[in-house]
Amino acid sequence: MYLIYQPEGQDEPTRWPYNPRKLMSVEREDIERRTGRNFTAFTTDVLEGNSLCRRALLFTFLRREHAKIRFEDVDFAWDELRLEYSRQELLRMREAVLKAKHGDELAAALAALDEQIETAYDDEAEGKAPLPIAD
Repeated sequence: MYLIYQPEGQDEPTRWPYNPRKLMSVEREDIERRTGRNFTAFTTDVLEGNSLCRRALLFTFLRREHAKIRFEDVDFAWDELRLEYSRQELLRMREAVLKAKHGDELAAALAALDEQIETAYDDEAEGKAPLPIAD
């Protein structure tokens, strides 16, 4: 999965690989303090679109590049930040759907996944990553 940030006026988006299991402990603890959620709840809330959680995640990645950035300075329009599954993750999801759904439900799910797969970022060079859910 990727966190993609493209503020207005920036030609190309910034893309960071997002795997909750790869965040450092100090980053996870900071996220927990800022959001008031334990890390497992945070990972779910990020995927569900919680604004504070997404802001905390963006701050974490921006701070890696700009150590003096303050949380208060991180502000974004909703359409400037998104999460996207990689092509490999979508293909694994497609395999799971083939085993779990049938009939019209299967056809609809496959159509939606196939549309996303066509344009998804290919992270083949980065290796096979599990879906971004914290244990």
